[in-house]
Amino acid sequence: MPSVRSFLLLAATALLSSSASAVPHEHHDHEHTVNKRLPGSWYHPEGHPAYSLFRRGAADTDGITYAEVGSPEWTAAWPQGKPDVNSLPQEWVDAFNAAVKAGKIPDIPPTTLNGNPVYPQGYDPLSDTVCSATYKCRNKEDLWDAPDGVVGGSFDDGPLDTSVPLYQFLKENNVHATHFMIGVNILWYPQEFKMAFEDNQDDIAVHTWTHPYMTTLSNLELVGEFGWTMEIIHNSTGGRLPKYWRPPYGDSDNRVRAIAKEVFGLTTVIWNQDTEDWSIGQPGGTTRDKVNQNLQTWYTGAKSPGLIILEHELTNDTVGAFIQAWPLIEQNGWKYISVAQLDGGSPYQNSPSSTGEVTPGSVAVLENSGAGSSNSSSSSAGPSSTSSASGAGSTGGTSSGTSSGTSSGNTSGKAANGNTTTTSSAQDGHATGATETQNNSASSALRVGVLTCLPALVAALVLS
Repeated sequence: MPSVRSFLLLAATALLSSSASAVPHEHHDHEHTVNKRLPGSWYHPEGHPAYSLFRRGAADTDGITYAEVGSPEWTAAWPQGKPDVNSLPQEWVDAFNAAVKAGKIPDIPPTTLNGNPVYPQGYDPLSDTVCSATYKCRNKEDLWDAPDGVVGGSFDDGPLDTSVPLYQFLKENNVHATHFMIGVNILWYPQEFKMAFEDNQDDIAVHTWTHPYMTTLSNLELVGEFGWTMEIIHNSTGGRLPKYWRPPYGDSDNRVRAIAKEVFGLTTVIWNQDTEDWSIGQPGGTTRDKVNQNLQTWYTGAKSPGLIILEHELTNDTVGAFIQAWPLIEQNGWKYISVAQLDGGSPYQNSPSSTGEVTPGSVAVLENSGAGSSNSSSSSAGPSSTSSASGAGSTGGTSSGTSSGTSSGNTSGKAANGNTTTTSSAQDGHATGATETQNNSASSALRVGVLTCLPALVAALVLS
């Protein structure tokens, strides 16, 4: 009965639209006024191009068979370095433009780098308008502190070969952490990535594609840094979409965090203690002894607020300092938990864990975002379309791969494929690792959510 089915689908959509609401993070001191998110979500129909970009399907994956992580086909699907803003997936650009049209992206100019990022005259980094995390302005939607008595475990800049002892230690001690990973590092160290995700079942989060100072980038460069990192994690984890990201150097402001949240559904994570371990051995940097001393002070000190410490899997010293301090965590009664699970929720937007099921559902976007009018250049992919995970490698124009058998567009080709660009290296933390190239990142991954169907309507749909 098509008419009944259509009615039920419309009813479900309307009901979800009216009842959905954003759940904010805990409020922190020095709150600043920020743009509020739109009140609710609507869900793409199967014919929407975003559906084929982040496809949902089977119970324990998103319904697509992706290329094996580390295989030549998988490697060819990604920018090898700085993304090209002129060849971003059109869906990402459309989603960004819709957020701008809805008034969700603040008009804050990029900074210039002069030691620290510097804003043009008239833009105060500590103002409600800008609220720069570099200058320690705390936006209430960002995560800075852990609950009392809790250590939010996290490490930046992986995966690397130096990550292996850390992963082994975490597994031996049966604890989990969040790994804020650089996209090109996932590309270059696929086996280490698989060790963190598959063997350790740790939480994977976004640390951008090439580790730039994010406030120095244009809007579309930000889209690229977020989008490609989201995409490589999505395609390499059975369709999981990260929920959290950490800005390199802690460099974020209201413009950057708005693109992260409104386009990609990402929550910004900062820290309340900094080991500066990335600078061990560098001219003017810290020392291993100083890092050890700081960790001892924090772990034997007050438990309010809880700790989110900036640490790296960057070198043997950064990993060694954490391992050496581990007994202090246990001896002083701290609870150690992955930072992505501090709010009691899931580390992914569509899965409760690295082993849990990926929730079937359509891709959610902001209500009244106008996305429906911005996809005219992209073809649709119905539920019966199949994925050809054939990474098309083009440095220039739109990528040629597509994840939809019936769709000529999914202009990114990315849900199963992608495009390639030039190689570069990026290390984490505050440090720029070996041959780090600051990319103009090029795209912003689509914001996704989970369609929660009401039991009665689902039953009716099935029976109709």
